Amino acid sequence: MDDRAKVQASAGERLALIARSFQRLTGQPLAATPNPLWNAPRAILAHGIDVPPRFFYGNRLALELFAMSADRFIGLPSYESAEADAREERTRTFGRLETDDIVTGYGGVRIAANGMRFRIDNAIIWNLRDDAGVLHGQAATFTDWSPL
Repeated sequence: MDDRAKVQASAGERLALIARSFQRLTGQPLAATPNPLWNAPRAILAHGIDVPPRFFYGNRLALELFAMSADRFIGLPSYESAEADAREERTRTFGRLETDDIVTGYGGVRIAANGMRFRIDNAIIWNLRDDAGVLHGQAATFTDWSPL
């Protein structure tokens, strides 16, 4: 099974929820066609509601930026994607999702598995809620990043 198949299997029905929740909250499609998240020209990643939250989806670009295979990415506690000194700010931002279903303009430094650091800017983070309002996790997307 390749990386695409692995993250899609990991996401299951939540894969459609990623795109549906984004569209509902922003009024814009996350990608140009119904199921192109894997090849979208933006990083897209999502974690569930486990404690701590663990990644269940990362598209091709997200896996490349984090220098991970699907096997390594799936199940990784999402806080580990940020450097230790940036985790408090990340936690505060995710705390805002308790009152707002979407946060825009987020930025921060992330670290890849190979030790490379990169800065993300203008990220959008949103809650993954089904039609009944049940929370299934959070997702993030960004198009602006730069190596450090």
